[in-house]
Amino acid sequence: MAAVDMIELWRGGMLESVHRGHAVIWGPAGIEAAWGDPGAVIFPRSSCKMLQALPLLESGAAAAAGLSDRQLALACASHNGAAIHTDAVADWLGALGMDEADLRCGAHMPQDKAANKALTCSDTAPCQLHNNCSGKHAGFLTLGRHLRAGPEYVELDHPVQRAVKAAFEEVTGETSAGYGIDGCSAPNFACTLSGLARAMQFFAAANPDGPVREAAAARLARAMAAFPEMVAGEGRACTELMRAMGGRVAVKTGAEAVFVAILPDQRRGIALKILDGGTRASEAAITALLVRLGALEPTHPVVTRLLSGKQKNWRGIETGELRLAHGFG
Repeated sequence: MAAVDMIELWRGGMLESVHRGHAVIWGPAGIEAAWGDPGAVIFPRSSCKMLQALPLLESGAAAAAGLSDRQLALACASHNGAAIHTDAVADWLGALGMDEADLRCGAHMPQDKAANKALTCSDTAPCQLHNNCSGKHAGFLTLGRHLRAGPEYVELDHPVQRAVKAAFEEVTGETSAGYGIDGCSAPNFACTLSGLARAMQFFAAANPDGPVREAAAARLARAMAAFPEMVAGEGRACTELMRAMGGRVAVKTGAEAVFVAILPDQRRGIALKILDGGTRASEAAITALLVRLGALEPTHPVVTRLLSGKQKNWRGIETGELRLAHGFG
């Protein structure tokens, strides 16, 4: 099945651009709604960080290290590189007897404006702590230390990545079609969109007092929703959406316009992918689906910003608007 129109951009009364994609809502009985092709194979990218963090808890590594829910939220994060993020990762590594050099995620400039300005004005290069995936990598290091494995934890045959792949395949209910190397150098395993939505539903329905995997999934979802500022940061859709829903829902973006949501109250999961990789469209699409399910108030300001926000030029003149395509949302 082909991708469907999801998000449109209108200018001067004319349709200017269209973002097409796939989306799945998975409930307790399976697929409840779908647009496009539920069987489309994608790289979930950073939207699956809670899956990658499952072995951290299941193995007992998180308990042995005394990790807090705030740190677990950071393990699932694509953060801005603000001081609250870099300081937290540095403290985490220090407690392990490690430092920034033990990370394998690489360095890039932080998205946080204050941190970016401080580095730029001091002519200081960013370090790996600023990488948006440094929290996930701190989790990998914690697991690797617990397993007494070697330092190259991003290698496909490393015990950390073998554990991640096993958990990923078991919770998506699929044998991965392959893998790619993510921006942070870790393997990213492919799955279908329905498999990703099924995994999010598992997290949503997980019993915190249940078996080890369910308890781990429930705690990760709870940690993300409780600490939205650690999952992304100020001005980011993930953080703003979770705040708007009062800590009841966990959401996570991924590169190339993937977005997922975990709705524990409804025992539902959502996964979507915009084919052209447009972030504005994935943010608008996940907002529309959260409104559809009643998890997000349609009048909340974040809905206006992400979904029905007016497009303005550099002089502040309104030039167009995003709209839902007919039949979506």
